[in-house]
Amino acid sequence: MKKYSNILWGLGIGAIGLIGLIWLSSAGSLGSQNTQGTSNGFLSAEETSFDFGNISMAKGNVSHIFKIKNNSSDTVDVTKIYTSCMCTQATLINKNSKKGPFGMAGMGFIPEIKETINPGKEAEVEVVFDPAAHGPAGLGRIERTISLENNGKGRIDISISVNVTP
Repeated sequence: MKKYSNILWGLGIGAIGLIGLIWLSSAGSLGSQNTQGTSNGFLSAEETSFDFGNISMAKGNVSHIFKIKNNSSDTVDVTKIYTSCMCTQATLINKNSKKGPFGMAGMGFIPEIKETINPGKEAEVEVVFDPAAHGPAGLGRIERTISLENNGKGRIDISISVNVTP
């Protein structure tokens, strides 16, 4: 009888752990749904993703410019920009100001910035991808994310994809 009791306790603890993991993963994705995508209530992106298509490692860096807009009636301060990989860099271009390039969070210091975008105004994010950054192991389909945080009120993500060829 004690043997079955131990088995039941083990199954119960395992089930609670599994439920906890499911809850944590869904809570994380719910939180990001509120701040990702085309708009976070303050900033929006006209275009949220761009596909470079096939890019040869030998071709060198490629870039694309995303337009972002302040949809609110207040000024918005972009406080951080970071990418999901070292092969990708992003620069914020606003009026006559250019901040960056910024890279991957956790791979060096990502400084906080304070670049103000006035109500109804646009800025640009120039994204540069290096197809040779990962060497021969980096061939094939690659997707990267660029995140912009603002005033502690949210984050928007834009993304690039590319098929790296030799």
